[in-house]
Amino acid sequence: MIPYLKKLTQLIQGIPLWQKLPSLIICFLIALPLNATPEQDQAAFRKHYQQRFPKLKLTDYANGVYAIDEIARQSWSAIEEFPPYETAIEEGKKLFNTAFPNGKHYADCFPHKGLGISNEYPKWSKTQGKIVTLARAINDCRTKQQESALPYEKGNMVNLLAYLAYTSRGKAINVNIPKDSPGALSAYEQGKAFYYQRHGQLNFSCATCHIQNAGKKLRSEILSASLGHTNNWPTYRLKWGEMGSLHRRFAECLTQIKAKPFPEQSVEFRNLEYFLSYMGNGVPISGPSTRK
Repeated sequence: MIPYLKKLTQLIQGIPLWQKLPSLIICFLIALPLNATPEQDQAAFRKHYQQRFPKLKLTDYANGVYAIDEIARQSWSAIEEFPPYETAIEEGKKLFNTAFPNGKHYADCFPHKGLGISNEYPKWSKTQGKIVTLARAINDCRTKQQESALPYEKGNMVNLLAYLAYTSRGKAINVNIPKDSPGALSAYEQGKAFYYQRHGQLNFSCATCHIQNAGKKLRSEILSASLGHTNNWPTYRLKWGEMGSLHRRFAECLTQIKAKPFPEQSVEFRNLEYFLSYMGNGVPISGPSTRK
């Protein structure tokens, strides 16, 4: 079977055609052909948003939906004067600089002592054969120091991520897909397929809201663009009343469309983050941040 047909078959296998067809139409006509390279995907992704929002520059997408809606941006800017995530940054810094019982630090596990590296995650780990997010890398570090893993959704893990994101502010997302690692490309393709696949009783895909209807209103909320979707995490969401992770938001989206969510740091969510981060290359890190 030629590669194009093989990919198409893999994408729709086991899913009713009536359910899959709208996502395939979006994929073909709005954004990404199924047999495209990641570079072609990225170019098509950006072109779509350039046409949809011609006044926005690539760097503007660091502000999420607030780059689209000026009124919402004014309210958000006022909140950012006294940001509710400052405590998370302070707690994260304290945790990051606290030595493990063996005398080692988190800084010993990462290049550049762990500072200013958030924009380079997630990464493909050739030795582990999987995508490693920064949260997974933090827990890998803890395991090496004979420490127990931290829960991913909130608490100390999110505080650590907030501090590391803060040290990376302004640095452009720079996620790579190694040419010599077929597994990395496979993970990317799985993330891409998940993004366009319809889920749940409402039969929505990520693309339904964030490509097809970006900038439009769903009830009282304006739908954001997917470009730069991974750059502002972790985030203090007013809805949650606390800091939370990107994967927590993924899970919430699935719940809202009446689909079963996957666990934090599942293969599905890590691959989705890998795809979205690659699409957002060039958008500066703005996390931690505040969102509705």
